[in-house]
Amino acid sequence: QEFIYLEMYIFADDIREFNFLKLLKDKAKNGVKVKIILDSFGSSELSNKVISDLKEAGVEIIFFSYFLHRTHRKILVVDGKVAFVGGVNLQQNMHIWIDMVVQVKGRLVKSVIKSFAKAYVLSGGKDQALVSLKKKIVSFKARSWLLEHFPVSNKFRLRKLYREAFKNAEKKIVMVSPYFMPKPWFINAMHECVHRGVKVDVIIPKATESFFVDRVNYFYIYKMSKLGVNVYLEPQMNHAKVLVVDENEGMIGSNNLDVFSFELNSEIGIFIKDNEAISRVLKIINSWEKESVLFDPKSYKPKWFDYVLSPIIRLLFFI
Repeated sequence: QEFIYLEMYIFADDIREFNFLKLLKDKAKNGVKVKIILDSFGSSELSNKVISDLKEAGVEIIFFSYFLHRTHRKILVVDGKVAFVGGVNLQQNMHIWIDMVVQVKGRLVKSVIKSFAKAYVLSGGKDQALVSLKKKIVSFKARSWLLEHFPVSNKFRLRKLYREAFKNAEKKIVMVSPYFMPKPWFINAMHECVHRGVKVDVIIPKATESFFVDRVNYFYIYKMSKLGVNVYLEPQMNHAKVLVVDENEGMIGSNNLDVFSFELNSEIGIFIKDNEAISRVLKIINSWEKESVLFDPKSYKPKWFDYVLSPIIRLLFFI
């Protein structure tokens, strides 16, 4: 009724089941303030005609465009009453993927709006009503709070969060990611957890949309399995990004476990300490784990070229 703020890494005009573009245009024509931030790389296939049609309808659409930096965030805010944060892009071939999004209500919605405003300004947005909202987000240790990660502004929050999670874990850490290409510090942190007796589980897809990404995924899960990490291969393409520590706190967000999310991409996550919410997340994760097969390092032997290509591919793929 009032406004729609949408930030996406991939937004395509090929979705057949639901016409998001028509709805956004109709809303704008009816006086709803519609603002869209898209990544210039991830949404590069969006046609000029579609962009022009959106603008003619009154939609403000701007692109996040920085050398090597992407906005990998997926945010939807409606009327300041509800927000959605997670891993879902808007593209036809992704409609059958498993994914996870957290619905936010209450005062945390204001933090999501402020975060959207930061990305809006970084993308060149000029609307003063939004620009004025670009204020520092106070991190309050409530049942849930927002985590921002803006490498383009030298704000690296993900590494600190994961380091603390590994350091503080006492019993178990569960991570879900479609792309598993950890840097050495991440590998070391997981290995230290295993040495302390902490159970470390990782759920990734048995196969992604890319043969080359699969080669890299398997190269690193082979190495981590040898170090005592339990890797579960989900039969379907699972695009969710989830972290749960000791079954009492966790995060749902947009970041993958790769160099881009930690070093280059703008990301966002909702950190949760609410027992009921964590129980719901764990129920979903447990269902994924039951459908998955535990990776056996004896069943896979990296080829010599995997040792050469995997570190290179890890640095070249923008997922």
